[in-house]
Amino acid sequence: MLTHPFLANVLVDTFIHGGVLMWPLFGLSLITLAVIVERVVWWTAGRRGRDNARLNEVYKAISHGHAEDVARLSANSSDARIRVINYGLEHADTDVEIAMQVQADEETKLAHRFVEVLDTAITLAPLLGLLGTVTGIMRSFHFVGGDQELAASKVSGGIGEALIATAFGLGIAITTLIPFNIFGSRVEALRLELSTVIRNVRLLTEKARRRSRGEAFVEVGAGRDRDV
Repeated sequence: MLTHPFLANVLVDTFIHGGVLMWPLFGLSLITLAVIVERVVWWTAGRRGRDNARLNEVYKAISHGHAEDVARLSANSSDARIRVINYGLEHADTDVEIAMQVQADEETKLAHRFVEVLDTAITLAPLLGLLGTVTGIMRSFHFVGGDQELAASKVSGGIGEALIATAFGLGIAITTLIPFNIFGSRVEALRLELSTVIRNVRLLTEKARRRSRGEAFVEVGAGRDRDV
């Protein structure tokens, strides 16, 4: 039980000895933490909203040309893929494919939200740490040449400030880099997935159109891309 207050005191002591630049670094760490938590919650909600069974039913209705069934199945969906199809149907009087692409871009934009903040933190944190290193060493030089015992103490304190700020900045950058890469890969995966949905809808719409005219239709690659 006694180790907890001791550890807290050590952390506070270390933070104070890191110099004034520890405060912007601390603020930056809070911002990155808030963004990471928000993105984790967003992606978790999106994963829970995925409905592959419903998406396959929508595909089936499209392939048979049942527009009313497609509209009913795709309405009020929490699945981004189905929302793209629904938005295309809402603009069926103009261009379904372009409308779906517009919605896909919106979904990708939402998925990429705040990721730039993490990217900035990865670059900014080490630079702030480096600035702390420079200012700490500059402070150390002010005490060189005075009383030897006092100078040694002050110089070591300045170097310690430099090392603490650098370590803190690098720590923020390293811990932010991992979720940044994870979120970036998920955004790219979602973009490709939505692109596959648009291609599937185009193929299945053409299939329904040819079926209504009594023509043969060969789905080249449609079966491979259908289950997304």
